[in-house]
Parts: sequence; C-alpha cells; structure tokens
Amino acid sequence: MNSARSDAPPPATAEPDEPDDRADGPRVALKILVAGGFGVGKTTLVGAVSEIRPLRTEEALTDVSVGVDDLDGVAAKTTTTVAMDFGRITLRDGVAIYLFGTPGQERFWFMWNELSRGALGAVVLADTRRLMASFASIDYFERKGTPFVVAVNCFDDADRYEAPEIRTALDIDPHVPVLLCDARRAVSAKQVLVSLVEHALRLAGGTRQA
Repeated sequence: MNSARSDAPPPATAEPDEPDDRADGPRVALKILVAGGFGVGKTTLVGAVSEIRPLRTEEALTDVSVGVDDLDGVAAKTTTTVAMDFGRITLRDGVAIYLFGTPGQERFWFMWNELSRGALGAVVLADTRRLMASFASIDYFERKGTPFVVAVNCFDDADRYEAPEIRTALDIDPHVPVLLCDARRAVSAKQVLVSLVEHALRLAGGTRQA
C-alpha cells in the first residue's frame, strides 16, 4: 500500500528584528505563594501546573506526629511538606510564575515570613471538610496586606457549597475572590493563578470589585 510522504518543513527561526523571548528568559517573573491548612492540596496544585519537575520536600508521617498534626478529615494522608514546594509556569506574553507551596502544619509556620518575601500574592486553598484550617493563612495575609484569593479544592467526598456560602463561613472581605477548583486539574489550577494575578493588579491599580 502506497503511503504519502512529505518532508518536514525547516524549523521556524526568529527574524533578526524579532528576538526570541525564550532565549532571554521571561519578560516578567512573579512569585506566588500557595498556602492553606494541612492536607488541603497545595503540593497537588503546584505539581498540576508546573512546567518543570516540581521540587518537593515531603517526608513520611510517623507515629511522632500523632497528637501534633491534625489528621481529622485527611486520615489517609501519608506524607507532609516540611519546607516548601516549588514549581514554575509560563503564561502568555512571557510572564513566568514561580510557585512556592508553604508547609501547612503549625510547627512550620515560622517559614512563612521568608517564603512571602517579594510575593505578588497568595492562593489560600480551602477544604470544606476542614474550613477552620484556612483561618491561619487568611489572617496572615490580611495582616501583611498581601493580595490573596481563596480557592476551594473540591474533594470527591466533600460537601459542595457555593462561593457566597464559603465567603460567609470564612468571614472574608467582599473584594477577595472565592473560587471553586480541582487542584488535580491543570486547567482549573491555572485559572486560580490567573484570577490571583488579575486581583493583585486591580489592587495595585487602586480598584476593587464591588
């Protein structure tokens, strides 16, 4: 049976007066934190969108953590982040986002000040089964004046609530975006990041959503 064959076209090259942005790196680099309670999906979100192999500092949970880490609602969790997660995603127009996932356990909160230096803003992941675990992150970013959005990670076995209900339960300001997401899906996680960047830019421009 005859088959059609065509030679591959030569690779496209940038014209001399149109430099390749990739050769010079991103035009804009942004730092974003991914915060939230223990076991809420921070490592999952970073891994879902990162275009590089994410850096993870996970250790196995042992009997030593019993009575120290609150495993209510996440009893199946076997590992925990002890320092940070790190990933990178490049958006259109040469905007690179560097993601830093914060540790969720209280005994590692001392690292938040270092990780938050120079951050454009933060994503606070929330789990409707353990909403109280989100308060520490929300309070922290409110005190620092850091722009943030709340992204509710919709776990398969969790009850579903609408964004206004979540906002009321968390008692956050009306201008703070509240989104529903699936941290396992790159498209969903990317939309959360885009929403945060847009929110931070609005605040920088002195405008807030009604």
